[in-house]
Amino acid sequence: MKLQDIPLEFADIRPFEPEELPAVFDRLLSDAQFAAVLPFVDPGQPKEHTAARLRKCGTNLEFQKEFCYPFLEQLLSEKSTGTDIDASAVDNRRNYAFVSNHRDIVLDSALLSKLLIDAGFQTTCEIAIGDNLLSLPWVKDVVRINKSFIVERSLHPRQMLVASKRLSEYMHFVIKEKNDNIWIAQREGRAKDSNDLTQPAILKMMSMGGTGTIAERLMQLHIVPLAISYQYDPCDILKAQEMQLRRDVEGWKKGPNDDNISMKTGILGYKGRIHYQCAPCIDDYLKQLDKDIPRTEIFDIIAAHIDREIHRNYLLFPDNYAAWDLLEGNDLHRQHYTDEQKQQFEAYLSGQLERVTLEHPDWDYLRRCLLTMYANPAINHTKALS
Repeated sequence: MKLQDIPLEFADIRPFEPEELPAVFDRLLSDAQFAAVLPFVDPGQPKEHTAARLRKCGTNLEFQKEFCYPFLEQLLSEKSTGTDIDASAVDNRRNYAFVSNHRDIVLDSALLSKLLIDAGFQTTCEIAIGDNLLSLPWVKDVVRINKSFIVERSLHPRQMLVASKRLSEYMHFVIKEKNDNIWIAQREGRAKDSNDLTQPAILKMMSMGGTGTIAERLMQLHIVPLAISYQYDPCDILKAQEMQLRRDVEGWKKGPNDDNISMKTGILGYKGRIHYQCAPCIDDYLKQLDKDIPRTEIFDIIAAHIDREIHRNYLLFPDNYAAWDLLEGNDLHRQHYTDEQKQQFEAYLSGQLERVTLEHPDWDYLRRCLLTMYANPAINHTKALS
């Protein structure tokens, strides 16, 4: 698609198009902060070598294959014991809006793009990213090269309505006109306790674009619930500390650098096994919905269906069941783990608790927060299957 074929109303939120990349590359290469990042992107190579590789990329997809894919492969070889996707429930010749649970700020969507290539898709996905993560100009440039579109969050209610409609119309444009995929988290921000529930407001926003009934508008996006399972969450102790601060400090809010710390920790921390599981596209489900469902209920009903699809498609680990039993003080799920695996998980918890930096840590509460994070996927999976 040519730049002139994209409506101007999307200019501020869409990814950069191929015609814009040379100027953006020049801008990045003259940025001192970006220059400091280059050794991590292209280890052991002089800036001139990396700049030449960058300028060879004629499209966003070429940039992803040249830089992002090999970076992720190297990262995963060091920080995971295996990463894969089961996309057998979908057709890799079609385009979808993947709606997933949200564990890691950066990697959830980045790994999906890599795994879509591995699964034989012809393209990766455009990524919904909140503007709260884009305070640095060079970061905003990089994510827009990497096929991200911007979700505007810090707006007044009237502005938010206009922005939400524009965002939805852009998502419909991506699926229908650009023939690309989309990734969007099922909720704003990560579920700190891993109780992954779709916010109906996300679906309401997605239905602002397109034509027809609510169900028909959502069908035009071809939504696929996507379950993301990490054996270990490197940010688990950061999330637990945040939960204590929210409990203890009235009006507590994250500091300006907290998201940056979480992004770095999530990328560089050890994750164990990672699995992505695509549920079937929900188009058929939407077709059979009762047309008389009140508007006040329909988004809750669809959100509950997406939740069930995500929950039943988790890949669970012995740690999830051990956490559930430790949380409840019993051994009802003993068949899912060995004594050794339980001991290893408890040792992992102790190691994470040693990283606490709070001035007045509530150790029992923090441990319970960690156990809850790892138990909730097993709890929700069991409920979904029953």
